Amino acid sequence: MSHDAPTTTRSTPKSTTGREENQDTFPRQYARTRRLTLGEPRTITVSPDGRRVVFVRSRHGSDPVNCLWLLDVVTGEERLVADPLVLLEERDEAGLPAVERTRRERAREQAGGVVAYATNRDVTVAAFTLAGRVFVAGLLSGQAREVTVDGPAFDPRPDPDARRFAYVSGGALRIGELDGTSRALAHEDDPEVTWGSADFIAAEEMGRSRGYWWAPDGSALVATRVDSSPVGRWWIADPSQPDRPPTEVAYPAAGTANADVSLWILGLDGARREVVWDRSALPYLADVDWSEPSRILVVAQSRDQRRLVVMAADPATGVTRELLRDEDDTWVELVPGTPQALADGRVVTAGDRDGSRRLLVAGQPVTPTELQVRSVVGHDQGIVLFVANRLDDPVSIGIWRWSEDAGVEAVLDEVGVHSAWRGGPTIVVRSSTLEREDAVTRILGGPELTSHAERALVQPNVTLLRAGAARLATAVLLPSGPRSDARRGADSLPVLLDPYGGPHAQRVVSARSAYLTSQWFADQGFAVVVADGRGTPGRGAAWERAVHLDLAGPVLDDQVAALHAAAEQHPELDLSRVGIRGWSFGGYLAALAVLRRPDVFHAAIAGAPVTDWRLYDTHYTERYLGDPATQPDAYERTSLVVEAGRLERPLLLIHGLADDNVVVAHTLQLSGALLAAGRPHEVLPLSGVTHMTPQEEVAENLLLLQLDFLRRSLGLSEGQSPAARNTGSSSGSPSMPGSVDPSSPSSPPAG
Repeated sequence: MSHDAPTTTRSTPKSTTGREENQDTFPRQYARTRRLTLGEPRTITVSPDGRRVVFVRSRHGSDPVNCLWLLDVVTGEERLVADPLVLLEERDEAGLPAVERTRRERAREQAGGVVAYATNRDVTVAAFTLAGRVFVAGLLSGQAREVTVDGPAFDPRPDPDARRFAYVSGGALRIGELDGTSRALAHEDDPEVTWGSADFIAAEEMGRSRGYWWAPDGSALVATRVDSSPVGRWWIADPSQPDRPPTEVAYPAAGTANADVSLWILGLDGARREVVWDRSALPYLADVDWSEPSRILVVAQSRDQRRLVVMAADPATGVTRELLRDEDDTWVELVPGTPQALADGRVVTAGDRDGSRRLLVAGQPVTPTELQVRSVVGHDQGIVLFVANRLDDPVSIGIWRWSEDAGVEAVLDEVGVHSAWRGGPTIVVRSSTLEREDAVTRILGGPELTSHAERALVQPNVTLLRAGAARLATAVLLPSGPRSDARRGADSLPVLLDPYGGPHAQRVVSARSAYLTSQWFADQGFAVVVADGRGTPGRGAAWERAVHLDLAGPVLDDQVAALHAAAEQHPELDLSRVGIRGWSFGGYLAALAVLRRPDVFHAAIAGAPVTDWRLYDTHYTERYLGDPATQPDAYERTSLVVEAGRLERPLLLIHGLADDNVVVAHTLQLSGALLAAGRPHEVLPLSGVTHMTPQEEVAENLLLLQLDFLRRSLGLSEGQSPAARNTGSSSGSPSMPGSVDPSSPSSPPAG
């Protein structure tokens, strides 16, 4: 699900009534600022000596063009290193290669300019692309220049000593010299074969966005070779542009063939050796690490995801030997930041043991079962830094460390959502809380990085609950401003559920940025309920695996339970007027809610929903539902198309016609089944829109149109929303800058 296409100028959009609106509103602000992420420091790298922090940031909260910046940790001084407006003398990104647009879609990247970069080992040189052209920047000198090479270029990466760089162009992996000469290191005259790029499954589902890695001495690279010829072909057309041919997409739908991904060691002298393992048993290449001269760490996973193996490959021969193996009866989770190798050669991973996800050193758990490890940040001098939450408090995510001598220690265990980056002794943390109006990025024990993000035009009025017998993490948002103790009757509030609800994403966290859109709906006169049920992260292995072979029943049951528990504590919730909205998995859940529980839900908005899991990709879908050939019942009982005849409540389906993740066929097939069953519904097709909605006018008006649908469907008039709650205008209540947290609904994972 994604958002892209930076805008260069801002026009004043029309409201849904066609009138020009000069006053800023939250929907307009949220769209213009890319969900309040513009102007924030992000994409952070810390040098190994801890003296430099490299990051990207745009000039202000409405500027979609990121510049490259450096912070001197000792002095606290920030320096502009690369400005796309100077380097390109324009904002136009029409020259973006298709592979870069795809990378941004997979990464949910909404900004432009410098959106990704790579550095050498000592973080003294950075390389990046603008409009398909390669630029290198001296991080000590603060100077950036273009290196003209054959292109268009994608993913340039300096070698460890910054003598040259590698990059991808088309299907070729190329070597570029600083004088502008370049040559192909690996290339085939077969359009189905690419070198050095991540395949669809790796980028969309496994968190691996890159396809090559330098040797520590810069004499070779290890790179993926991806053969997409086995993958089935789908065609994505734009009906609004009938003169344009449809786009061919190699899409590995559940139960069908994946791309053939192999790994090769490529010497700069032309030598070539394949890294050999049983790829028929372990076809998924999850990660690669070549930080040690004598071995390459390779992580591979079985098709059913019940087995994960960490191997050491010999750079001289390509022969592998197994170091660690993890197995599970349902699935083995891929944990970001793993594996890593300590100085003594031991490998750091993370896996589910005794009910929680624990840090493993040489296969042995070293963290207590009370902690749920989310990711591994890095290590220095035997100290491993990682992100985790306490199992009894999934809404707060903290930073921890482990060492042989001291064991497990909290680095930042305050209420809130915290993430981290490290280099040598320097740790950079980013913190979002419910109390602060902004997210703060700072050196632990040192200066803050400047943020230019705008402050939101809404003020979250949120209460966190642990609802019902299952203690479901639940947030209740009421209209902001003074209110009397409402009771059921004239002052009762219609209810809007605003979930994601699926695996790998949390909506209920101790961070204001997670609730901005929900609060805007609350300020229109709703009580908004957000709940994380079974299958969502943070509450241990059994909780996540409760959705195995059934992505519908447990998920929906928990939303109903959270709603009723919230109503017990907030009697102003009017359970006779309940709507639900969601995008992606949340869209699936919203449509499921009105199909199966019309006694509870009275209207639904389903954005980009998966309606038949056979049409979603292999790695995500088969993890939860198995192979459709051997588990057909799991697919049947989770299909919305099968249940189309049950619809008796208003349903709005929204889908981008250019979506290559959850393709529009999902919505069209459900709509066709609803029509065949004689069930009225509404469909809003978005021409030229992918799984994200980055276009300013589209994103703004989508919120307004959803509000209009809910008012109509629940029997509300605009006049029923108190004036103090209408638009979140600039003269209204105070607010906060938005942020993108791991839990943010603005960038949901697949599904």
